[in-house]
Amino acid sequence: MSPDPAEHFTIADWADTLDEFLDAIGVVRAHVLGLSWGGMLAQELFRLHPARIDHLILADTYAGWRGSLPADTVEQRRARCYRDAGRPRREVVAEWVPADFFLEASPALAAEMAAVVADFHPLGFRLMARSLADTDTTPVLKTINVPTLLLWGEGDRRSPLSVAEQFHAAIPGSELRVIPGAGHVSNMEKREDFNAHVRRFLLGSAN
Repeated sequence: MSPDPAEHFTIADWADTLDEFLDAIGVVRAHVLGLSWGGMLAQELFRLHPARIDHLILADTYAGWRGSLPADTVEQRRARCYRDAGRPRREVVAEWVPADFFLEASPALAAEMAAVVADFHPLGFRLMARSLADTDTTPVLKTINVPTLLLWGEGDRRSPLSVAEQFHAAIPGSELRVIPGAGHVSNMEKREDFNAHVRRFLLGSAN
């Protein structure tokens, strides 16, 4: 298990760490897929290390909360995450799962997500929220010049379709696909549809 990052860690530090990881495993160029916070990390990786990315897939993500959501929503989310980072895990799981992530989660899917959420680290949770709240990657979007697929759950409450449209309008030549019946974690709720879009995008681009 990786240790917690330093208190001063920013999204740029995470992107540099990911770049170093790719070096360590011998990957020169990669197909990069990021969902939610991971999509913001993927954007920052492109900004700092654009030669690393062959194809880019951004799913249910943001241009940072600051770049995609109203200011009052940003601060409400920041405050909620800071509060929840110090609460008992069972209380956080009960409040967040499945309401924030899914449209209609089966008991098995809710349990799977509950296990993910329950494994949070308080410091990492706060740093994740801070990076989302303080980051605006809007200027990066128009510079993205690699094939880009945007995947969004039709019923995403965390990052609504208006954010997907923001990305689609800003990223030249991007492709937007909306997944019916999916919320914020569309890769889990409609995994077959999600994976089919990813395969088609990557294999079609290879032909």
